[in-house]
Amino acid sequence: MFPDTEVAPQTIYLKDYTPATYKALHVDLTFELFEDKTIVKSEAHYIKNPEGKKSGDGANRLVLHGQDQTIISVEIDDAPFAGYTLADHKMIIEDAGEKFNLTITSEIHPESNTTLEGLYKSQGTFCTQCEAEGFRRITFFQDRPDVLSTFSVRIEGDKSQYPVLLSNGNLIDSGDLENGRHFTAWNDPFPKPCYLFALVAGDLVRIEDTFKTMSGRNVDLHIYVRSGDEGQCDHAMQSLKKSMQWDEEKYGREYELDLFNIVAVSDFNMGAMENTSLNIFNTKLVLAHQETATDTDFMSVEGVIAHEYFHNWTGNRVTCRDWFQLSLKEGLTVFRDHEFSADMNSRDVQRIDDVDHLRRFQFPEDASPLAHSVQPDNFIEISNFYTMTVYEKGAELIRMQQTLLGEDTYRKATDLYFERYDGHAVTCDDFVQCMADASGRNMSQFFLWYKQAGTPSLKATSSYKKEANQFTLTLTQSQPDTPDQTNKKPLLIPVAVGLLNEQGSETHATQILEMTEREQSFTFDNVHTRPIPSILRGFSAPVKLTTDLSDDDLRLLQLSDTDGFNKWEAGQTIALRTIQRVIADADTDISQFIEDFGILISQGIAKNGDKALLARALSLPSIAVIAQAQNVIDPAAIDSARTQILKAIKGAHKDALVGLYEDNRNTGEFSILPEAMGRRSLQNTVLELLTVTNGTGCAARAKAHYDQADNMTDRVAALSCLSDSTQPERDEVFTDFYHRFKNYQLVIDKWFSLQAIANRDEIFNDFARLRNHAEFNIKNPNRVRSLYSAFAINNPVKFHDPSGQGYAILRDAIIELNAINPQIASRQVTPFREWRRYTPQLQTKMKAALETIMGSANLSSDVFEVVSKCLKG
Repeated sequence: MFPDTEVAPQTIYLKDYTPATYKALHVDLTFELFEDKTIVKSEAHYIKNPEGKKSGDGANRLVLHGQDQTIISVEIDDAPFAGYTLADHKMIIEDAGEKFNLTITSEIHPESNTTLEGLYKSQGTFCTQCEAEGFRRITFFQDRPDVLSTFSVRIEGDKSQYPVLLSNGNLIDSGDLENGRHFTAWNDPFPKPCYLFALVAGDLVRIEDTFKTMSGRNVDLHIYVRSGDEGQCDHAMQSLKKSMQWDEEKYGREYELDLFNIVAVSDFNMGAMENTSLNIFNTKLVLAHQETATDTDFMSVEGVIAHEYFHNWTGNRVTCRDWFQLSLKEGLTVFRDHEFSADMNSRDVQRIDDVDHLRRFQFPEDASPLAHSVQPDNFIEISNFYTMTVYEKGAELIRMQQTLLGEDTYRKATDLYFERYDGHAVTCDDFVQCMADASGRNMSQFFLWYKQAGTPSLKATSSYKKEANQFTLTLTQSQPDTPDQTNKKPLLIPVAVGLLNEQGSETHATQILEMTEREQSFTFDNVHTRPIPSILRGFSAPVKLTTDLSDDDLRLLQLSDTDGFNKWEAGQTIALRTIQRVIADADTDISQFIEDFGILISQGIAKNGDKALLARALSLPSIAVIAQAQNVIDPAAIDSARTQILKAIKGAHKDALVGLYEDNRNTGEFSILPEAMGRRSLQNTVLELLTVTNGTGCAARAKAHYDQADNMTDRVAALSCLSDSTQPERDEVFTDFYHRFKNYQLVIDKWFSLQAIANRDEIFNDFARLRNHAEFNIKNPNRVRSLYSAFAINNPVKFHDPSGQGYAILRDAIIELNAINPQIASRQVTPFREWRRYTPQLQTKMKAALETIMGSANLSSDVFEVVSKCLKG
């Protein structure tokens, strides 16, 4: 067995990057799959890297990564070789030569691999997850993203148990072997890093389709799932075809292999993985049917299918030089999938939902000890940097570059990027340089966005000179201190601004103000009456904006702004101000806010506009968003103020709400067209308002909604409205839901989550019952997220219960998961990260939970890194 020396967590720094000493030009892999072991033979064709170290100590040293495997043999150029050393998860060959073939045969055990990294088994199916550093669990190799190789793969397995054998690229051979076994052979002609290697072997069924590319080639499209799930794959297939067409039209990117495979598996640490031509997905992001998936699920499937396909060019054909450049592929690809979803659905609603997600999850990360830049400069465990900052803030940085350059020049810049770097491993700096080269702009100040952590604050004040018909907008930016970063420089911030008059008409269309200084003033001429500025339209930069706009100004924007995002934003700002007043004084007068809310309801009754947009307008900010404006976070106080306002809305407008609810009843066949999803979203938002008081009438209304539902969206809405209830209808509906869908794992995940988010006194008993339920499996990441993540993230009042019971629940889960799946364990630490911002009583208990985790035995580097940073911050 490979002697896995206990390795203490070590910090890796961007400044220490050096090119690999050797290139692996081509890799031949053979897998012999058995029930109790897998034999892996790797033959890698190495040459000295001309960009690597040329002389001195280590110039001819080949360092290979490997763990959790038994070496059977090592050969160089077909001769047995023993001149290597093993230490600290590495094989080291000191004087490897200029050019040679290295063949390593080893034994691994996918059947007992609970980390779900490398090659493992998921409910009888072999599958891989190699990003970021999983390939080293398969064979010894230079497991780093800047080593690009072509791969040929042969897979052998029992034909009755594993009739499907898949890998990257095109299928070049297959056939039967002795003893009931068979094989397939694959070739991927495009160089790729080993993190994009994939293998799947199992008893799966597939659905098929084809796509004709813009050059007229036919590509075979296959989706593989377990038998019985094939009826839930059509939406994923249609999403794939839409993605391929969109990428050709928007970016000129054509798919150049003959085959594109998607496989859905139940046990998966991530949402999906973009392995070249063999995308492996969590079932949650492939399977979708009106009976089993909500509208949110349908949207997620469409967006993530697109995301992983778009990686074919932004991540695979052009990949990362090192893991500090992770946003090079992820930020760019998230932006691309956001734009794709906006084109497929409502652009305003997509933007609202994307920004709301950013504020709920990335802004708190920026405000915590885990704050880091989009291009980090150090890490201990790379899996901990698959963060909201790298993905979502990274996407905002791409959006700002498109805003600054304009869509046409941005397209020229991306064309240049693909032309210049196809087949290369590059950096974020290289991408931004393409923006500079295509536009002629100096982008050095903009690149500070990649290097400076934290969410900038932007303050806007204004003045109007009637005699000169001039309006002046003064903007001031500031950057907060974050771990290891102080005294930050001003950023280049694109601020989209339009002007409206007091009648609500737009007098000045959107202009992009480029802010480069700490404070700047911008003057608008030919302004004949005092205007109301619509600032940061479309959320043109990821900043926290404060303005001197009055509530009356915001009301005008809420009703009349031509920018859909800012129309919603104005209402959210008024709501936040109102909630702040109620937190400070429960008896404060909120009648104006309640009256204005009635106007929004009446707009819905009049059937004006986008119903999905109206649904967002009728929703108050979440507790997570409200908390960001609090110096000291008290979730119970926030929830109390928020609930008080919701009850006041219902009390004042119940009849109008009932009318709006009835007007949006389902009258036809189920559809996932934007109009139909908008109607359901509006009706279910109104249902939430009508059931906020949790009385007997509320329970009866929610149960009736459930009983009349013909789709999962409406059923889940009813369950959500009943989750806090103590009425008998709650148990009736949850029991019916379980028995109706007990054969659908993803739906049972919803059943767990909808109970875990209940803000009711019985929650801790409920949680214990759910944790001990026969359907709960702590080794399945989806099930862990459905119970523990749902509770800790989406039930802030009970998670932060003064008793500390909520913290104890998560603490114990993290310690247990640390020994099973460290990657999932580390992600469960997130709800503790802002512990210093809570009330003193809550701080003490959260800190104690973190200290207990830190003191537990055999702590993984994944968990150690996150917990130590939380305690230090």
